[in-house]
Amino acid sequence: MIHTLNRLIAAILIVCTAALGIPMPAQAGIVATADVAASAERDRVKSFLDRQDVRAQLQAMGIDAAAAQERVAALTDEEARELAARIDALPAGGDGVGSVVGALVLVFIILLITDLLGWTKVFPFTRTIR
Repeated sequence: MIHTLNRLIAAILIVCTAALGIPMPAQAGIVATADVAASAERDRVKSFLDRQDVRAQLQAMGIDAAAAQERVAALTDEEARELAARIDALPAGGDGVGSVVGALVLVFIILLITDLLGWTKVFPFTRTIR
């Protein structure tokens, strides 16, 4: 019984291994550069709309994010190219949290240095270098 089962498994494995060597037909086509570029620009616009701050601004203006995504999908290649160029031209920046934190760190360092020099006494954990 076990001998018959081993022979059956071996036969199945032989057929499967032989089938791996059979080349499968493949189809390839030429894709125009303009099509690839338009797709990349459309993806850039879609990723811009996926950002949380952009979604919040769209909601504040009364625009549904899903409707905006549908409109981007309906754009022509030229419209997507123009919109991607406008997005690239927008000034970079965030919500200003980084600049506030940077300013607070700068003030802390200035007060710490003046405490160490003995000009002020703001922090109780410092000793003057004099």
